[in-house]
Amino acid sequence: MAEPVRVRRLTDHEGQKLEQIVRRGSTSSVRYRRAMMLLASAGGNRVPVIAKVVRADEDTVRDTIHRFDEIGLACLDPRWAGGRPRLLSPDDEDFVVQTATTRPTKLGQPFTRWSIRKLAA
Repeated sequence: MAEPVRVRRLTDHEGQKLEQIVRRGSTSSVRYRRAMMLLASAGGNRVPVIAKVVRADEDTVRDTIHRFDEIGLACLDPRWAGGRPRLLSPDDEDFVVQTATTRPTKLGQPFTRWSIRKLAA
């Protein structure tokens, strides 16, 4: 049987920082939940118990513990993906905003209001 996953021994600074995050609760929900997972693991709780307490998947708890062991408190910050690349350059965006805020009749168009289709054309 595999060894249970447990967080490494916390330094004083790490323990204080985690407790501060959990006590205040004013941080993001992701940081709060991850801090709860790490403190619970440091307190001797096993992964299934921690997963039930923080209402997370057991794999998420294990991943958080492993990342903490690798990089420390930096694991508390979420790593959001960048998403789809922008289709408009900043110059194109400025042009669209400038056009949309100008009356169509001033630009020689035969209508009085912009629509999305008219702007796209």
